[in-house]
Amino acid sequence: MPATTALRRTLAVMAVLPLLTLAACGYGSQAKHDDTAKVAAGAKKTDGLDSVRIGYFGNLTHGTALVGNKKGLFQKELGATEAKYAVFNAGPSEIEALNSGSVDIGFIGPSPAVNGYTKSGGKNLRIIGGSASGGVKLVVNPDRVTSLEDVEGKRIATPQLGNTQDVAFLNWAAGQGWKVDAQSGKGDVTVVRSDNKVTPDAFRAGSVDGAWVPEPTASKLVAEGGKVLLDEASLWPDEKFVITNIIVRQEFLEEHPKAVEAVLRASVDTNRWINAHPDEAKTLANEQLEADSGKPLPAEVLDPAWDSIRFTDDPLAATLDAQAEHAVRAGLLEQPDLDGIYDLTLLNKVLKAAGEPAVDDAGLGAK
Repeated sequence: MPATTALRRTLAVMAVLPLLTLAACGYGSQAKHDDTAKVAAGAKKTDGLDSVRIGYFGNLTHGTALVGNKKGLFQKELGATEAKYAVFNAGPSEIEALNSGSVDIGFIGPSPAVNGYTKSGGKNLRIIGGSASGGVKLVVNPDRVTSLEDVEGKRIATPQLGNTQDVAFLNWAAGQGWKVDAQSGKGDVTVVRSDNKVTPDAFRAGSVDGAWVPEPTASKLVAEGGKVLLDEASLWPDEKFVITNIIVRQEFLEEHPKAVEAVLRASVDTNRWINAHPDEAKTLANEQLEADSGKPLPAEVLDPAWDSIRFTDDPLAATLDAQAEHAVRAGLLEQPDLDGIYDLTLLNKVLKAAGEPAVDDAGLGAK
C-alpha cells in the first residue's frame, strides 16, 4: 500500500478549500428528451421509481451521458422509470444538487468529487464508475512560446482556482522547478484563472500566452491559431487519467441498487457503442450538445476534441488518488481521507455479465 494512502487512513477529515468556486450556476437546466427515449410498451418501473434524475455537463468529456441520452440507452435500461436529465456548468452546482436530492446520479470530474466527498465527511456520495479519460492540453501562442522551457515567465490560463486542470498545471510547473504561489497564481509562471467560456477571447486578445484546459476549449484555442505544446495524457502511466466519473447519492445507492445498476448497465453499453462507432457517436454527442445549449460545435473544434478523449468504464482510481496528492502538494487541499469514496460492486457485476474484466478501486473502496 502506498505510504500516502496509509497516511490518509490515519487522518481525520479536515476542512478543505473549495476545488471549484461556488459561484457557479444553480441546479442546472433541464436537458431535452430525444424521441428515441420513449418508454417501451409493457416496460416495468425499476425499483418502483417514477424517475431517476441524472446530471451531467454540456461538455464532450461527458460524452457517455450525451450519447446515452441521445440514443435513449438510459431510458431503455430503466424501463418505465423515467430518465430525467439536468445539465450543469460546473461541479459545485452538481454536487449541491446531489446533496439536496435534486439529482440522484451524476457525471462529474475528479476534483469536485473529492471535494464533495471530503467536505461531507465521506457521507454524501460514492464514485460508482468511470466515464472518460484524457482530453486536456496545454495550448500556447506559437509566436510567444516555442518550447516547454519558454512557458517560464508567461501567463497561462487555467479554468478555476483549485480545479482539476489548475492543480495539474501547478503540479507540472513544480516539476519543472518553477515556484508559483497557488493562491495568487504569481511566480515563475503567472497562472490566470479564467472561465473556459472566456479563455478563447483572452487568448485572442493576447492577455494570456496559453492555457492548460480541457476539451473542447483546447481545440477552440487551436482554431484561434494556438499550438498544442503538451497533451496531459503523456504525463500519466499508459496515457490514462480520469477526467469524468459517475457518482451517486449514498442514500439512493442503498435504497435503489437496481436503478443504479440499470444506469451503470446503460453507461457500459454506451461506452461500448461509442468505441465501436466513434464517428457516429461524435455526431450524436454534438446533436445532444445542440439540444442542451442551442449551439453545436463546429467541425474544426469537434473533430480534434473528440479524438483526444477516451471513453472507459474504469474510473482509474489510482489517478484520482494521485490528483488529490497533487492538490495537497500545491497547498490547495488538506490531506484528505478518501477511504470509501468508491463502490464499484455494481459496476463489476455489470462488467462481469458483459464478459469484461473487473476494475480496481486502488484500495479506496467502501467497506
